Amino acid sequence: METLASAMKHDRRSRSHTRLFSYSSPSSQSSKAPLVLGFISCLAWLYVAGRLWQDAGNRMLLSSLLQENSGNRPRVLTVEDKLMNLGCKEIGRRIVEAEMELTMAKSLGFLRQNGSSSDRKSLAVIGVYTGFGSRLKRNVFRGSWMPRGDAMKKLEERGIIIRFVIGRSANRGDSLDRNIDDENRQTKDFLILEGHEEAQEELPKKAKFFFSTAVDTWDAEFYVKVDDNINLDLDGLIEILESHRGGHGKYMGCMKSGAVITEEGKQWYEPEWWKFGDSKSYFRHASGSLLILSKGLAQYININSASLQAYAHDDISVGSWMMGLNTTYVDDDRLCCESSRQEKVCSLA
Repeated sequence: METLASAMKHDRRSRSHTRLFSYSSPSSQSSKAPLVLGFISCLAWLYVAGRLWQDAGNRMLLSSLLQENSGNRPRVLTVEDKLMNLGCKEIGRRIVEAEMELTMAKSLGFLRQNGSSSDRKSLAVIGVYTGFGSRLKRNVFRGSWMPRGDAMKKLEERGIIIRFVIGRSANRGDSLDRNIDDENRQTKDFLILEGHEEAQEELPKKAKFFFSTAVDTWDAEFYVKVDDNINLDLDGLIEILESHRGGHGKYMGCMKSGAVITEEGKQWYEPEWWKFGDSKSYFRHASGSLLILSKGLAQYININSASLQAYAHDDISVGSWMMGLNTTYVDDDRLCCESSRQEKVCSLA
């Protein structure tokens, strides 16, 4: 009986303990939640207050620095100051000069100078194309129509400058270049194109280098290109040039046209043949044996040489450059060196 009574008492205690645990657990959990939220809120408030305090300190520091340096503000740099700092003042000056030249070229017809033609230093610059292996031809010309020594100086006083035109060897400074330099020291009658490689395949580009270099070196009314297999009647050529003096935009020579050779390997083959249309015929152009440009046209080549297309032949190349300009074509039979006409100023040597 005692055992049964104690067992029943233990069972009642267990049930009451279970009920007490079940009732006390939710209430204890709910009492802890506000404490946790309050603790998190305190941390958040402390973090925000610290950031605001730090930002206020930074603003005070920046404000003090600005007040201290308010009297030492850097001056505003001009464009010239910036160019000076970059070491580009000389480049800036050249750009301004180039822009002025281009503006003048547009307004005056490719840099045609104002004033009377009598103010010009020279009537013509005559460039005789030559090569490394043509010293014998040069000596023949010097002994015939081309003056030498004092006679050359007197001719230049009349406004006529004659030079043999040649580029440089592909192997700069080799015996070919040295021989030309030695010959030039003796005769002083060369125009050496430093930027041009003297080679048969580079001949069309030679015209750009010749006219550009000549117009930069001499101030003349006309610039004349002559092949090295041509004899000149110098007085007759001067007479023609004098008769056309004073005009501008003149493209003079023995005008011709001709078929475009489209078959590779044939003489006079034109790699750009497809640009000349279905008729396969060249446009009107002056023969390459002797052609004349007035100063404005030569100056145009000088300004735009980098973008001018060179074709397979130099006379075709020059003719293509003239087509887009306000050019006056002068077709003169006396400049047809290969014709049988008696009254002409040039002939095959």
